Amino acid sequence: MTEKEKMLNGDPYDSRDPELIKTYHKARKLLKRYNSLDSELLREREEVLSDLLGSKEAGVWIESPFFCDYGENISIGENTFVNTNCMFLDNNKITIGKNGLIAPYVQIYTAKHPLRASERIVDRRYLTSTKPVSIGDNVWIGGNSVIFPGVRIGNNVTIGAGSVVTKNIPDNVLAFGNPCKVRREL
Repeated sequence: MTEKEKMLNGDPYDSRDPELIKTYHKARKLLKRYNSLDSELLREREEVLSDLLGSKEAGVWIESPFFCDYGENISIGENTFVNTNCMFLDNNKITIGKNGLIAPYVQIYTAKHPLRASERIVDRRYLTSTKPVSIGDNVWIGGNSVIFPGVRIGNNVTIGAGSVVTKNIPDNVLAFGNPCKVRREL
């Protein structure tokens, strides 16, 4: 099994694997280009996003600067808006539904590390494992929120600003806090 296959399977993997580093560098070049393009160059911005992301539907708008690890593991549904300075660590799949609003400085993490240094650092390599993140349709995520590996956020959800989402959030709720908790149904 390749390191990339291990990564996407959620098994411990070596993030410094040559295949993964190659994909990382490709993403860095595309991000550098995207983040420096004039906002009026809509066709060029669209082309770069199409080259960077695994998939995106019509009407996706991502403000720059935008940051991710690989890009190819991110799928975004139609009419979703991602505001400035978002960081998507897509070491596993990040799936975002349609009509989403993602505020500035939102961080989505799929990577995690063992707590014990002896399990994290093996033969001078840092081992990482991953879990996918899934965000439903019609979701609004407030600014400066952090979404942890393995979290699933349902449809029609509002996540309040500054939340730390460590557990799944069901459909049709308002949730916020650190840790993020359901506060009421919508």
